[in-house]
Order: sequence, then C-alpha cells, then structure tokens
Amino acid sequence: MSKMPALFVGHGSPMNAIEDNSFTRCWVKLAEEIPRPKAILAISAHWNGEGIRVNDEPFPKTIYDMYGFPEELYKINYNCPGSPELARSIKERLSKDVIIDNSWGLDHGSWVVLKHMYPKCDIPVVQLSLDLSKDALTHFTLGKQLKALRDEGILILGSGNVVHNLSKVNFSMKGGYPWAADFDKYIKDNIVNKNYDKVINYKGAGDSAKLAFRTMEHFYPLLYILGATEEEDKVQVYNDTCNLGSLSMTSYLFK
Repeated sequence: MSKMPALFVGHGSPMNAIEDNSFTRCWVKLAEEIPRPKAILAISAHWNGEGIRVNDEPFPKTIYDMYGFPEELYKINYNCPGSPELARSIKERLSKDVIIDNSWGLDHGSWVVLKHMYPKCDIPVVQLSLDLSKDALTHFTLGKQLKALRDEGILILGSGNVVHNLSKVNFSMKGGYPWAADFDKYIKDNIVNKNYDKVINYKGAGDSAKLAFRTMEHFYPLLYILGATEEEDKVQVYNDTCNLGSLSMTSYLFK
C-alpha cells in the first residue's frame, strides 16, 4: 500500500464548488498526481467548537453551512461513503476524550474541494472537528498523533485558509492586500524551510499576524497537516496567491 501524502488546501469561497478556475483545476491535478487513497480524513475549518469530535456514519450527510449563495450550490450532494473503521482508529489514536458525533457531516470546507478531486464520490471520508479551546501547539501535536494513518493509505486533508479575514474582503480585488501577502509569505517561507515552530508561533510575523484572521479555525487545519509530516517529506506549494484582498489560497502537499 502506498504511503499517502498530507495535504493542506486553501478552499476559499464556496463558489469554487461550481466554478472552473485556476484553483479548482489545481485540485483536479492534485488528485491525479497522488496515489488513490483508501480513505480520507478531512479536517475542515467549518466544524469547530469545544472538544474533539469525529463522525462515523456509513454515509455522512452533506452540510450546507453557507448562506446567500446561488441555489445550484445547495443542490450538490457529495454522497460519498464514510468509514466507521477509520473513525474508531482516529478516536483510539487521539484520546478517549474524542466524541463520536454524527450531528454534522461533510461541510463545504471538505466537499467543495473533494467534488473536484474525487467527483465520483467513491472514496470514504471521515471528518474531524477542531477544538477551538486548544492552542496552536496542541493542534500540531494532534497532527503528529495521526500521521501514522498515512502508512495505512489514508489521505490527511486539512482545509482552511492561511489568511482569512472576511471583515476585510474586497470582492473587486484580484490579489491580496500587502499585509495578507506578507503573512502568507512568512508562513510559506517557514514551511518550505521546515521551521514549523515559527508557524506555530505565527505572531512572529509581526503586524500582519494581527490582520490575517480574527479567529483560528481556518489556520488550525494547517497545523494538523504540519504535525502529520515526516522529516523526509518534500513540500510542494500550490495555488500560491491571495485574492479578494484578505484570503490566501496557498496550499501545501507533503509527500
């Protein structure tokens, strides 16, 4: 069985689910470049709260956790199977405190990307929630506890955005504000050089860190992925750009 990579994707707007653009074409290409996974562990920015939760439904429901978008988006049903076996394995690897919770499902942080990567919906997906009561180092450590899944054919997919400040979004802007580009570059430079401690301690970026995000949920999935890397992994950077002023689409593949 092939060792699977670990992948962080900047998922951006839910509209990417129905658009054909440079971001979505990259997601299609990524799926073609990596081995076919036995199953996928998805860690999305959009399932978060206090405590760690995982779903173990045989067929997780599609969650429409966005508002005011075209009706076409709400008709998408990413009807992939789940994996109770993988959910149990995740619970065992993390701690007994992990709660099995099927009140959620697959939210747009997951299915917007997977719809392009695996449109046949034929790979089991399990989603894991983010515990926002924990700090950055804890999320990195949780990723370390999960990285052995890669040896079992599991693709670990983190979905969020390195820069995500909706209060500063400019829908007429194609690039990013200077502070957004500065923070994105700080994170990228330190990932490429494997200075993960500087990513965990992201405030070292200076003033740009104060604007990069107002809450942590879009940043924490990246820390899971960094924790799930191996020393020998090579990193490839994809969709290396900011858009709408205050969103980073920059994505990282470790293999």
